[in-house]
Amino acid sequence: MRRRGSRCGWRGAVLAAGLLVTLGPGAASAQGSEGAWWEAIPGFGRMEQPRRTADADPRRREEAVDDLRPNATPMRSEAMIEALEAAIDRYQAIVARGGWPAIPGTRMIRPEDSDERLPILRERLMISGDLSRRDAGGFGFGSIDLEPAIRRYQFNNGLRVTGRADKPTLQALNVPAQARLAQLRLNLQRLRNLGGQRVEDRYVLVNVPGFQLEAVDHHQVELRHRVIAGKPERQTPSVRATIKAINFFPFWRVPESVAALDLIPRLVKEPDYLQKEQIRVLTGSYNGPEIDPANIDWRQADAAKLRFRQDPGPQNALGLLRLDMPNEHGVYMHDTPMKPLFNQRARAFSAGCVRVQDVFALAEWVARHEVGWEQPGRVREVIESGRPLDLNLTHPVPVYFTYITAWAEPSGAVQFRPDIYGRDGLRDVAGHERDPADGPAPPWTLAP
Repeated sequence: MRRRGSRCGWRGAVLAAGLLVTLGPGAASAQGSEGAWWEAIPGFGRMEQPRRTADADPRRREEAVDDLRPNATPMRSEAMIEALEAAIDRYQAIVARGGWPAIPGTRMIRPEDSDERLPILRERLMISGDLSRRDAGGFGFGSIDLEPAIRRYQFNNGLRVTGRADKPTLQALNVPAQARLAQLRLNLQRLRNLGGQRVEDRYVLVNVPGFQLEAVDHHQVELRHRVIAGKPERQTPSVRATIKAINFFPFWRVPESVAALDLIPRLVKEPDYLQKEQIRVLTGSYNGPEIDPANIDWRQADAAKLRFRQDPGPQNALGLLRLDMPNEHGVYMHDTPMKPLFNQRARAFSAGCVRVQDVFALAEWVARHEVGWEQPGRVREVIESGRPLDLNLTHPVPVYFTYITAWAEPSGAVQFRPDIYGRDGLRDVAGHERDPADGPAPPWTLAP
């Protein structure tokens, strides 16, 4: 089975062409003391830890991204539904008591400063439960360290954890309690819809706005991975599909939409881009005759009449591995050369497909019930061989792409994530239409 086309895979950075040649003869089969051959390729190496200076205040260090759910409870479970129902009860009580105060201004609040807004921030964090009343006792300027509570709030809202109430944190804090309540109720229905389908023994679930994936076996999460999802203008759809094959060293068949919107405009400015990225120009079909791109006037090129196919290898936009899951949207999960993007908290960078961090480990999990693939390390062996291979699964694995922007953990921690695609549809939670004379909508407005 060779790879069908899709709308996915486009990336902005240019990797040097001919990397395997540059790495020297036998690079695809050799493994030195420094690791596997692909780890020498830019973007494919081990993730670097954030640099820290010796004289930096340890409380002010920017922490490595740690945004995966912390326990083995699947998102698609009765336990998560019950936790979310309990959170809704809490937020109903908060709304009934009048919600929480808005914090004026956009200037950063540092807990150590004598900022006149500190009492309001303290009250806001107490109402939502991020600051306990015991810890808040005896409040006065400088008499309490709010930093742990701010960090807790930032973590629970998918924000950069700094311990300071910066502009994004203030915007999130100023989302009204009734808006958060509506968001919780909407996501409860989404979770119930997921649970209403037959829950398989093994499946993969991707929560797109949470930018994470979980692999579940017999009601326990066995793997979690960070993912990169589609940009707002190239949204990752909600999908129920089945992983039917693992493609090693896949071709990328550039979708017509990506060719028209991205590739051809780039070729007008950078005609040698095809050679750098090892992309071939074909006519008729992705297996049609190849034509010389030097003979094409890219200012007049018609994407509907041309096909572009990228050769397998480290320069390929799909990376070294693809999980094939046929569906009407033409999306799937795959590797990526752009590993540093997993260090970002907001990871909406793709053209609709899902890029998976450490996808080789996920492929091992998917394939472990296949004959000859039971022992760990088989995926790595194939990658090290450098030879293309399609593994057709005799035990296909269901996969769900879902959209959960608010949930609660069994511990009681309530989590919110940005509505990156505007699917929550909460335009006005106060019960009245906005008057245009009031000016721009507030930052908490959740537009459809």
